[in-house]
Formats: sequence, C-alpha cells, structure tokens
Amino acid sequence: MPKLKSVYICSECGYESAKWCGKCPGCGEWNSMNEEIKETVKIAPAAARNTTVFSSPQLIREIDADDEKRCSTGSKELDRVLGGGLVKGSVVLLGGDPGIGKSTILMQVCSHLSDEGKNVLYVSGEESKRQIKLRSSRLGVNGENIYLYTQTDCQTICEIIKEQMPEMVVIDSIQTISIAELNSSPGSVTQVRESTNMLMRTAKTTEIPIIIVGHVNKDGAIAGPKVLEHIVDTVLYFEGDKQMTYRILRAVKNRYGSTNEIGVLEMCDKGLFDVENPSLMLLSGRPKNVSGTCVACAMEGSRPILAEVQGLVCSGGYGNSRRMSTGFDYNRMSLLLAVLEKRAGYSFSNSDAYINVVGGLRLDEPAVDLAVAMSLVSSLKDFPIDEQTIAFGELGLAGEIRSVSHCDLRISEAQRLGFKRCIVPYYSLKHINKSNYPDIEIIGVKNVREAVLALSR
Repeated sequence: MPKLKSVYICSECGYESAKWCGKCPGCGEWNSMNEEIKETVKIAPAAARNTTVFSSPQLIREIDADDEKRCSTGSKELDRVLGGGLVKGSVVLLGGDPGIGKSTILMQVCSHLSDEGKNVLYVSGEESKRQIKLRSSRLGVNGENIYLYTQTDCQTICEIIKEQMPEMVVIDSIQTISIAELNSSPGSVTQVRESTNMLMRTAKTTEIPIIIVGHVNKDGAIAGPKVLEHIVDTVLYFEGDKQMTYRILRAVKNRYGSTNEIGVLEMCDKGLFDVENPSLMLLSGRPKNVSGTCVACAMEGSRPILAEVQGLVCSGGYGNSRRMSTGFDYNRMSLLLAVLEKRAGYSFSNSDAYINVVGGLRLDEPAVDLAVAMSLVSSLKDFPIDEQTIAFGELGLAGEIRSVSHCDLRISEAQRLGFKRCIVPYYSLKHINKSNYPDIEIIGVKNVREAVLALSR
C-alpha cells in the first residue's frame, strides 16, 4: 500500500523540500513553498514490469523532414509568431491576462480549421458548453467540425484524443486539468506539471498539435512552475491594455521559429483581426509642432516597427526629481539622462522626466536610445522635432552614437511611410546605399551633440 508523506513544493520552479522554507533554495523566491501530499510507491524491478515496444534508433541522415507542412491558423500575425503555422505534434502554451482575448483567438483558429474540413476538439474545464456556444455565435463561428468537450480529468481527455484523432486540440485551461491518482488539488504544481507531461506525450505519439491556455499571476507570468514552460514547444504571451483595442502577441520560446517576432491584432466586436501595418497604426493621431515627441524604429524579428516616443521634462518639486517610464526600461532611461547631462550639458537633475511609448508597445532594443534622448532634449528646450523625421541609434556612455543592425530595413520602412529625414549613426553609413532611398535624406551623426544639431535645423 502506498505511503503518504507531506512535501513542500515551490510554485515558481517546482523545487521539492521535506520541510517548509521561507526562501526557495532552488530559485530564491520568497513565500513560494506550498505543502502537498505525495505518495511513495515501491517500483518493481525492470524485469517484472510490463515492457513497452519502442522504435529502434535511427540515423539522422535517414530521417526525411522535407515533407513537413505547417498548418495555417487563419491569422497571418499568429502564423508569423509561430514561425509559419502549427507543427504536427507541437504543444503551444498561450498565456495572458483575463479577458485579453485568449479564448477568442483560439475559437477563431478552430473556426478556420473547421471551414477547411478539419476536425477540432475544444476541451474546456472552466466553461460550460452553453457559454462556449454563446461565444462562437458572437464570433460568427459555424462550427460544423468543432467538437466541444467539458472535462477536467487528464487521462480521460487523452483517451478521447486518441479515439477521435482530431486535427487540433485546445485545452482551456491547464490550471483546471487534474490527474485522479495525484493527491493534490487542480492548479497545484504537481497537477499542472504532470498533466502537461501527459498531454505532451499524447501530442508526440499522435502527431496532433495541442494548444494549452495558461492563466497568469499578478506579476504577469504564467501561473505554475517554470518547468511548465520547459515542457512545451512554444510559449506565447498576449500583451496589451484591456481598455485599448490593440493586442500584441509575443513568443518567449519557440522550438520551431524565432522568438523575436511579434503579432499585432485589433480587438473588435466580431473578434480579433490582423493589423497588417503596425507602424501606421502606432503613428496615427500624432501631434504636430509639439515638443517632446520623436519617432523611433525598432526591429521585432524581421519586421521594422515605427513607434512614437514621447518625453516630458518639467520642473521638479521639493528637491526630489521624479522619473517615470512606460514602454521603455526605467534603468535605461536613467542612464540616458545621465549621459545627456554629463556629455551634452543638459541639466535634468532638478527636473521631473517622463517617457511614454504610444500604443502600448514595449521597446527594449538599444536602437531606440537616440529617439528617447531626442524626445527628452526636445521637451527640455521646448523645441519641436519635425514630424517627418525619424531617429535611431544606440547611445554609449561617452555620448557616442553607435551603429545598429538592419539599417536598410529601417530606412525603407520610414521612406514607405512618407518620412523625409532620417538620423542614423555615422558608422552605419558605409552599409547604406543612399541611391536606393531617393525620397529621404539620410544624416549620419557621431555623438549626441551632432544629433541635436541635426534635429534643430
């Protein structure tokens, strides 16, 4: 008879301990050790266990992967983030805040596959069939080949998958799925880990792609241990403000594609729709002849995206300057303020400084440094930057403007959107053929002083 014992498992990394710890020895997180009941079972010798027939090892040169075809989801933006579409046998984890559109986009993917004559199994552990039917009716989903199944037992779900053999499976959500043999509640570290393992083995043996919905905690990370993200093939995050209509789909892990690609979608009454030109969307409604605004160009994978960076500098109060950044790294902003004060002679020590990236986009690339610095200087000196000017480049601690990659793609995007002047790093000019860009003036600058002079012409 199996013995029961109490163990403490970290909710962040899955570290197990025989006693409670205030700080996890595995990941260093505080107050993350939760008590669970674990069974100890004696394992029989290998000879006494039932043997399973496995395939023999095969030479890698004998494996044919040329006929591998990806399955389109019906959304170009989602396909871009996935690396071209769904791969057979892949397990995709989709996370995001409540109400941001996870179930909506998955229902639209099911509708597209159903219209192509493919069978889809939608498993829900937290919604009834009537609730899902109401959502599908609102989205205009026909659903001839969509099968709804409300179940929380993971073993039963895997048996149904092997019995029906659909083209795709959706699990909504993994925090509600459990295995009856485990003496822990659904959503616990053990249940989430073992349920995902069972679904992963089912996906690999049947070559059926499975999309798993995961809830997020208050910090925005997917709830459950980090090992959950290690098990699956792809991890996608839905980002964006629920009060705004635009959503950003970002891949933080992808075994079948790039992790730098993002997808931009718009939430409407009939569901989520692709935004084919994110730069035009992010630049719509820009103010004219106003100081403190500059256009930056960031590379998201292979796609150049133009975004408006707004800076505001005003007099501080009580001798304590305030700094605030939205959509840009706070520490990087403090570094740029120090460089501008030391190397360019602009005093920010007695002023409050604010940075905002319009549209809810987060810019982490160093090439955005020049646009952020120029918006701060523009607000400090109260001179407007021409609305047809774009700037990109990395700002060093010595005040120099360092070269960045993919300058040709950035300039081509700016020219396509009608910009007339582009401020670039001086050392990037040798990689640029100006004759290819007849409609835009390209100006190379070596340091931040030259960049300010170029903008104030």
